[in-house]
Amino acid sequence: MAVHEADSIVPFDVLYGTHHGWLQSWLRRSVGCSQQAADLAQDTFLRVLVRGRPVDNSAPKALLARIARGLVIDHWRRDALERAYLEALSQLPQEGYPSPEVRHEALQCLERISALLDGLKPATREAFLLYQLGGLTHVQIAQRLGLSSRTVERYVASGLLHCYRACFESA
Repeated sequence: MAVHEADSIVPFDVLYGTHHGWLQSWLRRSVGCSQQAADLAQDTFLRVLVRGRPVDNSAPKALLARIARGLVIDHWRRDALERAYLEALSQLPQEGYPSPEVRHEALQCLERISALLDGLKPATREAFLLYQLGGLTHVQIAQRLGLSSRTVERYVASGLLHCYRACFESA
């Protein structure tokens, strides 16, 4: 590594010390909660550390903001998923209400499924969900989405392949 290249790299401790306060304030404005902002700031710096690549001195705030923005999006998505799950649970009779452990496991499973389906294009995801969860036929989905039946077949097959690959790549 050339001397001028080493000078443009920000050591992690300097990056953290210099930008932590700014990042946490920025996150607090985004999420509206100081504790959640502190957690997201820590997660952001953890991602920087885990990625294993040095941070260039040219735009460290841009890198931190990009990583933090993704974490905020994940936070809001998880929050919306949890609210929908809790709303569905509230419709159950009290004796059918699952234990806290089961609720936690179910929510984790829903988060993994949500993250998996985020890898699909929106039209493919919608067709796949209508087929898998909505119980609609290819023809019904095609009519509902204004697509050809053949396109819906391709979307559903693409969704299945995407899920299959994701399951076996992570194993």
